[in-house]
Amino acid sequence: MLSSPNRAVLMPLVLALVVWVMPPATQAVDLARVPAQKQTKAGLYVEAREAYELKQRLGEKALFVDVRTRAEISYLGMPSVADAHVPAFEHPPNAGWDDKSGRFKLEVNADFEPELARRLASRQLSKSDVIILICRSGDRTTRAANFLTEQGYSKVYSVIDGFEGDAVAEGPQAGQRLLNGWKNAGLPWTYKLDKNKMYLPGY
Repeated sequence: MLSSPNRAVLMPLVLALVVWVMPPATQAVDLARVPAQKQTKAGLYVEAREAYELKQRLGEKALFVDVRTRAEISYLGMPSVADAHVPAFEHPPNAGWDDKSGRFKLEVNADFEPELARRLASRQLSKSDVIILICRSGDRTTRAANFLTEQGYSKVYSVIDGFEGDAVAEGPQAGQRLLNGWKNAGLPWTYKLDKNKMYLPGY
């Protein structure tokens, strides 16, 4: 049995080790700052920098998924540390126009959950392991995270500022995505896509 002085020295080291190896139960994101449209049923949020740190810490024990469309990935690049690209929504071949959003309509990708489950299984991971989702600015990851939570996934984190970040509201730079996000944080990303990570339906 350890003497009291030895316990006093070792206990802080043991506690530090436990904190380091365990995934966070909470995150540094101030929940009061999460806009209503980005709030998820699970309530698990990370900003881009935290997502990078979480993935670096957990490595193969977490699945980091870019859920944007194939067009976005092709022309805008993706995080270098992402494990897979599995779009939650896609533009159908005959996509109509969405007046509300001012862009072509997106449709739910029916293959999203089965493909994500396949990616998890290939790494011996399950619905109880950490999944990190990123989209352009955090809106689509909210819907994707809610869907996965309904399917029994218990640790789905949404990157609330996304890959490109939120848009400036006013001034000469209004509409430009310069406020936050993966790219604006200077985190590693690439235009060079890895075929093994890509979503290739029917390939």
